Amino acid sequence: MRSSERVYTMQSKLSDIELIEQTLAGNQAAYADLVKRHQRFVFTLALRFAKNREDAEEIAQDCFIKAYRSLSAFQRQSKYSTWLYSIVYTTAMTFLRKKRVDTDSIDDENTYIQLENSSLSHDVNSAENKSRSYYLNQAITQLMPDDAAIITLFYMGEQSLEEIGQTLGIEANTVKVKLFRARQRLKEKLEHTLKHEVKELI
Repeated sequence: MRSSERVYTMQSKLSDIELIEQTLAGNQAAYADLVKRHQRFVFTLALRFAKNREDAEEIAQDCFIKAYRSLSAFQRQSKYSTWLYSIVYTTAMTFLRKKRVDTDSIDDENTYIQLENSSLSHDVNSAENKSRSYYLNQAITQLMPDDAAIITLFYMGEQSLEEIGQTLGIEANTVKVKLFRARQRLKEKLEHTLKHEVKELI
């Protein structure tokens, strides 16, 4: 194994806090490792708000730039991931406000309900497309951004109610209520999606 590979292997085993400390000490490779560790979920979360890959990629990139510039302000009172996801949320909200042309449609659910770009599953074969995870993902993409984000943070990000509250800037009890309602809406979307697919197959 080459020395550079050994260094990367060692860094990949470090905690987020240790990577942050190395980054603040001037080690750019440490931050690159931190980005690699979280980039997939940050993109997934951004996609829940943006609803298309291009915007999600722009939001995710902007988030990591903001996180890097603000790294010295991270007070470590919460997990780095929670702090990072709060940046994703505020960045996504700002992005959507700037992109929204008709401000009167801010409460119109139809503004947000749309399926993900079909290219998201370009590497997935037809058999996998019919899997439970595929239909679940399709149902999530039809939720309002806040509902989709809470579902994603709780189930995929394994964030606690308190951590989600920190991310979204709301109380844990409010998160609990929102999560319950989001699960109900997700169930409805999933039932509708599956019913539609059954009709298509018949």
